[in-house]
Amino acid sequence: MAMINTSSNSSTSASTTTSNTSGTATSAPAVTVVELKRCSLVPPKWQETVRVAGMSECREVALSLAHAFAADDYAQYLVNTEDPEDEKTAVVGSGGGSRGAAPSGTIMTPEDKWKLHVDIMTYAVAMHCLNGLVTTIGPEYDSVALWLPPGRDLDSWWVLFRSGAWRLYYQLSAEGRKRYFDEVVPLLHDTKSAVLGERDHDAWYLVYLGTKPSSQGRGYAGKLLRDVIQRADAENRPMYLESSSLANNSYYQKFGFEIKRDIFLKRGRNPVRLSIMVREPNASGMTPTNTRKDVVTAPSTTTTSNQLIGSRVKYPTVSSHHHHGFAHGYYHVGLGVGGKKLM
Repeated sequence: MAMINTSSNSSTSASTTTSNTSGTATSAPAVTVVELKRCSLVPPKWQETVRVAGMSECREVALSLAHAFAADDYAQYLVNTEDPEDEKTAVVGSGGGSRGAAPSGTIMTPEDKWKLHVDIMTYAVAMHCLNGLVTTIGPEYDSVALWLPPGRDLDSWWVLFRSGAWRLYYQLSAEGRKRYFDEVVPLLHDTKSAVLGERDHDAWYLVYLGTKPSSQGRGYAGKLLRDVIQRADAENRPMYLESSSLANNSYYQKFGFEIKRDIFLKRGRNPVRLSIMVREPNASGMTPTNTRKDVVTAPSTTTTSNQLIGSRVKYPTVSSHHHHGFAHGYYHVGLGVGGKKLM
């Protein structure tokens, strides 16, 4: 679109000299073409308004979460599963299975690991689109939250197959399957049940909350949190999450979440700590504290029960900040925990 502006300014456009019928010379006004700002098809309200994402947006939402959690300890715990001894003899390949799967004896390349990481996020998003709640904000899905509302679960065969999450068992390495199905799933399930008790199915469960690195610092995560906090308070329901980052614990405390305990995933080279946090209905923010009520380790290979340890642990400072998790029933191909890539 252009706008015509009449002007006699010779520095902008040269005047055109003409003659009228009486022979007197006249100057035609200069013409300046000004290009107006193009209108974007991206809805303006997406910049500041929380909206619900559906299955048609699954891939875009998953890629946003994948970038948010690319350096997350828990995300890497499921993908970086090579045994140091195996690495000495294994063949480095591009992955022999479909959609990023690595066959036994093959060390996954960085490209393979990224594909698997994206697939894990894609399954998580799809499952929550089908029977949970996916909210996002920003013109490019800049920040995303996956929620499991009260009374919902992701354990049905329909959700499992419709989301494609059944593929995960075949995509993970042998060690990855042990970590996820034998360690993560029962530990998260038992911990949530123990912490919430009779309210286990009556709470809003924040499974993932992540903001792309390029979009952090704009307050997107806080808006996604407040959106459901208002609903939970109106319904008089608690909220639950597992945080995989110490940096995020104080952030959640500002919204009224309290640390209930810590659990550890211990099959890797370095234990991965997850802080269990709960927000009671209409709770106000509080002064951040690192006090844990107890510490729980991952179950051994022969039991799925929690082992409570009544000692305090000093934790190293970590730079990542995330939250993740799929809902965890015993037959469940959930994919996450609760630490989030936030701000």
